[in-house]
This record gives sequence, C-alpha cells and structure tokens, in this order.
Amino acid sequence: MQRSSLADLFAIMLNSTLFMVWRHLMKLLILALVTVLMTCATVLAQDCAGECVEVAMGLAPEHISAYPTPNVTQLAANQPLLSDRLYQRVLQRVDIYDAPNGNIISTLDAGFNYFTTWSPEGEWTQINYDQWVRTEFLRAAVPSSFSGVLLGENMPYTMAWMLVNTVPSRTPGEEPTVGDLAILRYTKVNLYDTVEVDGWEWYQVGINQWVEQRNVARVLPVERPADVDTVKWVSVDLYEQVAIAYEDTTPVFATLISSGLAEWPTNEGLFHVYVRYPRTLMSGAEGQDDFYYLEEVPWTMYFDGDIGLHGTYWHDGFGYRQSHGCVNLSITDAHWLYDWASSEIDLTVPADTGAAVYVYSSGEYR
Repeated sequence: MQRSSLADLFAIMLNSTLFMVWRHLMKLLILALVTVLMTCATVLAQDCAGECVEVAMGLAPEHISAYPTPNVTQLAANQPLLSDRLYQRVLQRVDIYDAPNGNIISTLDAGFNYFTTWSPEGEWTQINYDQWVRTEFLRAAVPSSFSGVLLGENMPYTMAWMLVNTVPSRTPGEEPTVGDLAILRYTKVNLYDTVEVDGWEWYQVGINQWVEQRNVARVLPVERPADVDTVKWVSVDLYEQVAIAYEDTTPVFATLISSGLAEWPTNEGLFHVYVRYPRTLMSGAEGQDDFYYLEEVPWTMYFDGDIGLHGTYWHDGFGYRQSHGCVNLSITDAHWLYDWASSEIDLTVPADTGAAVYVYSSGEYR
C-alpha cells in the first residue's frame, strides 16, 4: 500500500508538471498568434485602406457589375439641325450696311450678340436680306452636340451626369490616387451609394470610385403635382440643373439645362407653355452692360412671361446656371421637347393649355 501511494503521488506530480508545461506552451502559442494577427491587420490597413473601407461602405462589386451603366437610351445629336445655320458671335459694336461698301442703315451696340449669317464673301458677311457687316467683327460659334436621354423602365439606381472631368477617389472624402483615370464631363453614371463627409455627399459611381456631389447632376424624378392638368409635362430642377419630361406619372426623358443666374433667376412655380416658335429673336437690356441680341433662337416655348425653354447655340455650359432667366437646352434637346409637347397644343382653347412646366429646386445653393 505504501509503494502504491508513492507511485500514485509521483504520477500526480508528473501530470501536474506536464500540465503546467502544456499550459505555458499554449500561452506562448496564443500570444504569438495574436501578434501575427495584429501585424497582418496593420499591414492590410496600410496596403488596402481604400479598398477595405470602400467595400464596407459601398455596394459590393458583383452588384455594380450587374448594372455598370444607367438603363437609358442616348438621344442622337440632330446633326442636320446643328448645321442648318451659320451662327456668328459679334465681337464689338458694329455698323450694318445695305450692301458691301454701301450705306450704314443701323448700328448694333456692343453686348452679348449673335447673328445667323449667310456665307461670308471676303471682307463682308450678309446677315439678313440687304444687311451686311464686316467679316472681321464676327467669329463662328459651334453649337453643342450634347443631348439628353430616353429613360428606361427599370432604373434601380439614380442616374447622374458628370459635370467636370473628375478623377474619382477610392474612398469618400479622400484625394484621388495619382495615375487613376478621369471620368469625363457629360459621362452618364449610376449612383450606387451615398456617404456624407464634411457636409457634402459623396457618391459611389463604380468599384472603388467615389465623387463629390458638386461634380455631378442627378436625375431626380418628382411626383406629379396635384395641379398639373396636362398629360405631358416638364419638371425643371434648378438645384440639379436637370429637366425631366413626363407622360402622366412616368418620366420618359431627361437632360441637363442652364437656368437663370442669381441676378436673373428662373421663377419657381407651376406654369403652362402659352406660345412657341421654331425660331425667334431674343433681345434685352438695351443700353446696359448686359445687353444681348440673339437671332433665331431655336425651338422656343414660353411659359412665364418672357422666360421659356429654348435651344442654345452660344454655349456648352449645360449643368450650370448661365441665362437671363430662360431654361437653356441644347438644340437637339429643345427640338425633341418641342416636337414631343406639340400634342398638348390646341389652338381652339385658351393658350395656357400647353404642356405644364413645374419649376422647383431640390436643394439650396451654397
């Protein structure tokens, strides 16, 4: 019994020693494993900070790949309309003659002035029947070929246009990575996710691609206002600088616009097209610094006094405020809207039964 007790005691002591050694080894192993994991996490955070945060914030790559571009149909630029006139910027105050080297019959003061002209003949250019000016005072203007889009039925993500050439950031609020490619102005993008940084929204436009809200113009359809009484109507979002055409409650077309500058704002409210012209002269502010004289402004639909939707051949600044109050459109877009809205015109009823135009702002400029 004594030998057995000693043997049992020795076995217990041996087992206790082995257990302590095993426990010590396990502690060392766990400590080593934790150190390795922390080191890996630090390296990953340094090497893929953009990617790792981006995936956590934004839409997963497989979902983006399923809808890489907006479900829209690009309206083809109407080349015949873009080239059916010779548009000329008038560089200074000019005298108008009844013939080359003829008599002065009138004078056009300096301002923001454009003529539509006949072919120049050397030193002289004919601007109208029996009206000539010196060619040296004119510069050719090339109309914008920008055009809007026909909207598809299935658009799971908000569509936007890029307003400037922009190198996207890999994470919201960060500087772009040197060497990444820019997304060009007028490119159409989906907005997959939104993150706010320092009071500004950042939109995910692709895998590891984020852009700040001031670089895009969003297409934001609105509910049909209760007072809209026409089947076809147009919304004009002054904040996004986007116009959308609707048939009843369905948005069918969208494009960029240029509304009135701060000193000549486009009024908000609900209006109706009351008169329209395929071509019309626009002029105003005579004798003032902002005097303008624009011949043959195409596809004009007036809806609020002398404020209207119309084609624009003198700038390509769509997506930004540019005008004296009118809603500037590209020539292609203005013609499309003019033709589309024609079914709302009935000359046998009061003039305000043209297509409704709802002007509003989805945000505040700052």
